[in-house]
Amino acid sequence: MAKCSCFDPTRRQMVRSMVSGSVLLPAILQQCLADSGDELAPKAPHFTPKAKRVIFLFATGGVSHVETFDPKPALVAAAKEGKKAPNGRPYLGPFWEFSRDSKCGTEVSDLFPWIRKCMDDICVIRSMHGDHNDHAQATLGVHTGSVTFARPSIGSWVSYGLGTENRNLPSFVVLAPALPYAGAQVWSSDFLPGVHNGTLVTPGDNPVPNLARRTPTAELQKLEMGLLERFNRKHMAARPGDPKLPARVKSFETAFGMQMEMPEVLDLSKESDATLALYGLERGSTKGFAWQCLVARRLAERGVRFIELIDVGASNNWDAHGDMKTHEPLAKNIDRAIYGLLNDLKSRGMLEDTLVVWTTEFGRSPWPDSPKGRSHHVSVYSSWLAGAGVKGGITYGASDEYGAKVAEDGVHVHDFHATILHLLGFDHTRLTFRHAGRDFRLTDVAGNVVTKILA
Repeated sequence: MAKCSCFDPTRRQMVRSMVSGSVLLPAILQQCLADSGDELAPKAPHFTPKAKRVIFLFATGGVSHVETFDPKPALVAAAKEGKKAPNGRPYLGPFWEFSRDSKCGTEVSDLFPWIRKCMDDICVIRSMHGDHNDHAQATLGVHTGSVTFARPSIGSWVSYGLGTENRNLPSFVVLAPALPYAGAQVWSSDFLPGVHNGTLVTPGDNPVPNLARRTPTAELQKLEMGLLERFNRKHMAARPGDPKLPARVKSFETAFGMQMEMPEVLDLSKESDATLALYGLERGSTKGFAWQCLVARRLAERGVRFIELIDVGASNNWDAHGDMKTHEPLAKNIDRAIYGLLNDLKSRGMLEDTLVVWTTEFGRSPWPDSPKGRSHHVSVYSSWLAGAGVKGGITYGASDEYGAKVAEDGVHVHDFHATILHLLGFDHTRLTFRHAGRDFRLTDVAGNVVTKILA
């Protein structure tokens, strides 16, 4: 049959023309490995969950546990007496004092005076340990459960297991000012369907590129989307079995929805002065961890399943080999903001079904790497959880008297992940995906739920 002489664009021409228009968001196009079907449809977990969503706070570079959430009087004494560790290095005492500022009496250092006020709602795990002492691998371990191979992020697993409550927003959003160690693999869906990939939102004047609609009206854009979908479906019909194509269709749909709803999420002008003050956020500011925390609360209100906040990138972070005092500005950036987030969620009744997680990739050694700095230390470190289904006001596990190794109730990264999934209603051994001839899961072939911290 001869082609009509009137304009009859190909699918490629349509995509190119619409890239310069409005619907193609780069932050969404990384979602390119989906199977057919509605992967984002809401799904029920294995059992009734305590948590409906997760806000995952990640401090990049290795926060010193012995100077934040794990007080060690014996380390102070050993440093003063000039004692040496088994490796022959002298012990280095903490640079900050610890004190209590909550009913439960959990001690927290002066680095976090605001978070210290929240300890009645927080469960501190003082016996975390992982599998690798290098940044990139340890960061991947905390996020994907694997330090050796590319695997899906925990946020992608949650999106895969639960689907989305809001089709106008991604189910997994990452708020980060710069790429962390291991880069975008930290929020990659890897072999899971691409629609479960994390969508990056960067603090600043342009958090999501191409978010503003360029077509004159929403109605015209809907017509464009309909035409594009027609070409996409025709293209897919000629290429059955290509897993990238359905994900691209979903990418356009999610991008269109984000143009409808994300601008309102990012518009903080209607937040009260009291709310901004709670977070320590100056009106009009679009940067800093306080902005990330407030946007996270707004995303959580609108049904986003997993929201990760990364405080800094792969440089100028908590990796204090030379001087522990570099922890001070980094702590100041997140301390008041996290206090605001926890109290804001609590005042709105959202902490009851929102799980807030704070962690880093590893701790820092109780001996020096330089006169005033510490080295990486994966043998034991601290993390904490708050909110849905977690016992507040407690500590779990312990490091030894110097903070060098686990002394009791060790919690491996796999146990940490299993507990998070349990609070979301999942048996971590059953949340699996068939790939390369075997069933994969976030916790690999290990992991136990830490039942003693569950409310």
